[in-house]
Amino acid sequence: MKVNWEKNEKNTGVLTVEVPETEVAEAIEKAYIKVRKEINLPGFRKGKIPRNMIEKRFGIEIFYEDAANFLLQDNYPKAIDQAGIDPVDKPEIDVEQMEVEKPFIFKATITVKPEVELGQYTNFGIEKEAKVVTDEDINNELKRLQEQHAVLEAQGEGSSVENGDTAVIDFVGSVDGEEFPGGAGENHPLVIGSGSFIPGFEEQLVGKNLGEEVDVNVTFPTEYHAEHLAGKEALFKVKINEIKKKQLPALDDEFAKDNNFDSLEDLKADVSKKLADKYESETTREHENKVVEQLLENNKVEIPAVMVDDKVEDMLKEMEQSLSQQGLDLETYFKFTGSSLEQAKEQIRPQAENDVKFSLIVEAVANKEEIQSTEEDFEAELNKIAQMYNSEVEKIKPIMEAQRPAIEDGIKRRKAFDLVMANK
Repeated sequence: MKVNWEKNEKNTGVLTVEVPETEVAEAIEKAYIKVRKEINLPGFRKGKIPRNMIEKRFGIEIFYEDAANFLLQDNYPKAIDQAGIDPVDKPEIDVEQMEVEKPFIFKATITVKPEVELGQYTNFGIEKEAKVVTDEDINNELKRLQEQHAVLEAQGEGSSVENGDTAVIDFVGSVDGEEFPGGAGENHPLVIGSGSFIPGFEEQLVGKNLGEEVDVNVTFPTEYHAEHLAGKEALFKVKINEIKKKQLPALDDEFAKDNNFDSLEDLKADVSKKLADKYESETTREHENKVVEQLLENNKVEIPAVMVDDKVEDMLKEMEQSLSQQGLDLETYFKFTGSSLEQAKEQIRPQAENDVKFSLIVEAVANKEEIQSTEEDFEAELNKIAQMYNSEVEKIKPIMEAQRPAIEDGIKRRKAFDLVMANK
């Protein structure tokens, strides 16, 4: 097989492949075996028609399309390997010659993985910022725990609504004197100041008394999810049935015991450790993000649009999987956010482009530094995947072996970024 690769601009090129006549003859014979099962000729059983009879009736050209497909399936992957190129999209195939007793010639226009012009990828001089846990941080976390264990106590006659209270209300809404669907409720608990109702609604209940009936006037937001109400002025007839105030537990040893600690000091120590771990994760992530920014800025690569398109689709699939875990789908998400599939694609495209560029850069670093994936690395990755899916290594190993090249590429990229971070 003769192979010639001519690189063009924009990471595309033309691969010209010439397959010898002997393989063409084999492909035509293979095509004959396929075609004879599909046609009928008087006097012959289906699938038993001699080749010469088919050629006499239909011409040898009847085999060419199938033969060309067989030749492409067998020889395109080999030609790619021989040319040493790495396609990132399906090729555009043009068959230039398909004849009996002649070489099979085809051209493939291919978009290939771009080459990275490596610049600086270490020694950026970026230091990791330390974030220390303060007494104020610990106290704020303890207050949050108090809020979680707070109880609501109903208030008696003469009480009035204050910010932070839970008002249990009946309400009926109307626009232009007409009640609208979904605008009424009974004994609805509303936390004043939570912002869960239409802007301006909760504020008008502050200072009102238990049992009082209140007229609340509001204007729906112009981008409200119910289009027939967007921007409309509305009147809500509200009755305050109950007022409940939040009562916080005392911060003492008893509170600590309720949270499975022997004393308040033990609880504080645990809070301090968890905050320290959280700050460490946050500062590490921030540090890595700054290094990634420098990598993207200091290393050049022209990314084919198809690679970004594919990454956008992958990110949308991840988004869809995440939504499905919450019982939602993309269509419902777009409906409630007032967006669309195209808007979502445009929104995530810049991140997709950066992700692709970052992956290409660390791959180039791995190649330059001659970073390898060892058998120990692969086994460690298998163990990690098995733990993630709560499975056994031996059960997933056959599946993962089929994906070994991709897994090893991922390992090499990760080790390359570890090198970058070690020499930041």
